[in-house]
Amino acid sequence: MSSNNSGSNKLVIPEARQAMDQFKMEAANEVGVNLKQGYNGDLTAQQAGSIGGQMVKKMIEAYENGLK
Repeated sequence: MSSNNSGSNKLVIPEARQAMDQFKMEAANEVGVNLKQGYNGDLTAQQAGSIGGQMVKKMIEAYENGLK
């Protein structure tokens, strides 16, 4: 099975980049990770995972609230 994803993090809607970056910064702040604009390759796997986990948690909460 072939995939169109070349391993990059391309957004389906490129105009959403700023909103996604803001969402990521908010999630990082909520879990106490100092995220900078641009390169963040110095983050540990645990820090990066906590940011991603917080983002997923917030997306699930938003979805569940939309069902009510």
